[in-house]
Amino acid sequence: MSDLTAERTRIPFDYHGFSVFMHRALDNGDISLERINEAARRILKVKFQAGLFDKNTAETDLSAIGSEAHRELAREAVRKSIVSLKDNNVLPIAKNATILVAGSAADNLGKQSGGWTVEWQGIDGNWIPGTTILDGIKDAALPGAEIKYALKGNFPTGEELADIGIAVVGENPYAEGWGDNENPKLSEQDIEAIYNLKRASKKIVVIIVSGRPLNITECAKDWDAVIAAWLPGTEGHGVADVLFGDYPFTGTLPVAWDF
Repeated sequence: MSDLTAERTRIPFDYHGFSVFMHRALDNGDISLERINEAARRILKVKFQAGLFDKNTAETDLSAIGSEAHRELAREAVRKSIVSLKDNNVLPIAKNATILVAGSAADNLGKQSGGWTVEWQGIDGNWIPGTTILDGIKDAALPGAEIKYALKGNFPTGEELADIGIAVVGENPYAEGWGDNENPKLSEQDIEAIYNLKRASKKIVVIIVSGRPLNITECAKDWDAVIAAWLPGTEGHGVADVLFGDYPFTGTLPVAWDF
């Protein structure tokens, strides 16, 4: 790790060190004074527009944050941004199907929300209000539909195969330099959960929760459907809206995610 990279990861805790490197870059001509002024100007403009420098700043009413209207709008954003990367005539899923659900991101609002959530590097687990993707699946299915969940996909293999296995997997939350990775990919634990789930299911759907494309080239050929759910935040219902066909897939990619 270079000195600059190491220092970048400590910026929130050591702004003095950041200032040293910034001045060094300025002296070396790596960054121009005009570029620094331009960045500072944009920040100051937003602060002036927000009234942070006014003498009599009015109190802001925050009561509407997290309201039903806000959550419904967030749910709409989720279902409109989801991308179908692969579908071998599996989607949409029938609401009366027998379904097995597994994976580290299936019942984890922290993973759904990513970094800058409660804490700088995000959280692990269900610390915040909202619905997980597992919640959304259960609520979307018809009454009486059989839905089972196991984090690691350890379902009995001697029984009749489930109609559909849904693996919800993805990256742990991260922010800034802590998330740097030359080869973003699924963890061994997630790969194992998908493998276990596949043994107990007729068809397998993999939902990827991440803030960037992951390298799934070596394993996706064995999956029947692949969905990029990105970071749906608190609204796991938005994923289920599309998964079960209540709304169509409309999300697209600016560049190809090849695998």
